[in-house]
Amino acid sequence: MRFSDPNQRPYFLWSEPMTVGQFREALSAANDEERALLLGRLMREARDPDVWEFTTVAEVRRLFPLISRYLGRRRAFWTWLLDAWAELGLA
Repeated sequence: MRFSDPNQRPYFLWSEPMTVGQFREALSAANDEERALLLGRLMREARDPDVWEFTTVAEVRRLFPLISRYLGRRRAFWTWLLDAWAELGLA
């Protein structure tokens, strides 16, 4: 799934009446704490490759201490992935 249509409703925001365009706007206008909440929802509910349609590895690393509290059952996965990428020099 690509997220080029701003009027499309993303599957990962199943509990929020928000379009892709509204989600992108919310991300760009948010302070770090609000952005961490939005990215946490994204990283918790979206397929892993789809996360990178909305953010970068550098941003996730920078905000991870804030994001991690919103990841729920996915926290261990994201911690492992970021650590593995760092260990391999990939990101």
